[in-house]
Amino acid sequence: MELKTRRTMKQAKRGLLFQSEDIKVVFHEDAATEKYLKSNFIEGQSSFNLLFFLSPNINLQASDCGTNFQFKKNQYILHYSSAENHAELWTENQEVLKYLQIKVNYQYVFNLIDPKSNLESAEILENMKNNNFIFLHKQTPPNMTVEMHMILKEISGYSKKGVIQKLFIEAKIIKLLILIFEQFNEKDTVEDLSKTPETIKKFLDENYHKNLKIEEISRIIGINQNKLRKEFKEYYQTTIVDYVSELRMLKAKKMIINKQFMIKEIAIECGYEYVQNFTRAFKKKFGVSPEKLRLG
Repeated sequence: MELKTRRTMKQAKRGLLFQSEDIKVVFHEDAATEKYLKSNFIEGQSSFNLLFFLSPNINLQASDCGTNFQFKKNQYILHYSSAENHAELWTENQEVLKYLQIKVNYQYVFNLIDPKSNLESAEILENMKNNNFIFLHKQTPPNMTVEMHMILKEISGYSKKGVIQKLFIEAKIIKLLILIFEQFNEKDTVEDLSKTPETIKKFLDENYHKNLKIEEISRIIGINQNKLRKEFKEYYQTTIVDYVSELRMLKAKKMIINKQFMIKEIAIECGYEYVQNFTRAFKKKFGVSPEKLRLG
């Protein structure tokens, strides 16, 4: 790791915490007395790099990317590099440049996740290779959780060497990956939930003619009944029952005007088991019975 020569330091503390054939862990901390401080690091060929930013306002620019990124304290990224890649980190206004880098070879992660074992594993590895674990929301990097902080502290403070250290470090990295996958999975769940009303509407638009109860809709879509009712009404300003009724009545009116179907057939086609219920609902909606509308 090469430091730019034009900066002076009142303190320099960096260290290789661990290195094996597959994993490298480096802790970096510099404090500058001049305006800014820069540091270069190298991402290995076919490697995943975890960068945990432990000081504020860290800028990053990689040689394979023309865009500068700025990270806040306690944010992190999981980045895949297919080829050897040089990246530059810097901070301004005499701020400390402090981060921890974990580099893991691609083959190690491949063997760990085993994408051939199931679809979920294959999707996780694909997301990692496509660098989908950089931004949590739009262009916002994820924040480290309390548990992540504890793991980094354990890694940096571990004193044993040899095979025990190797097993310890590998276990902690696996735990970090699990936490990252969970954090991004929760993000996807939140995004899915934000589309709940649209999901409900699409289902109703396609199935309003069926004799479905709220309990069945809830079970099929996989959303709690109360949440189902509440979110739909808040979003569309109508209840699910009223919306379904509106769809049925509009379809019934078109079919009655066309005069190609019997009233009983129309009732069944629109989701009514009994003609009497259909006739009652139709008259309430349009002020006339289906028969009178058809007669003009």
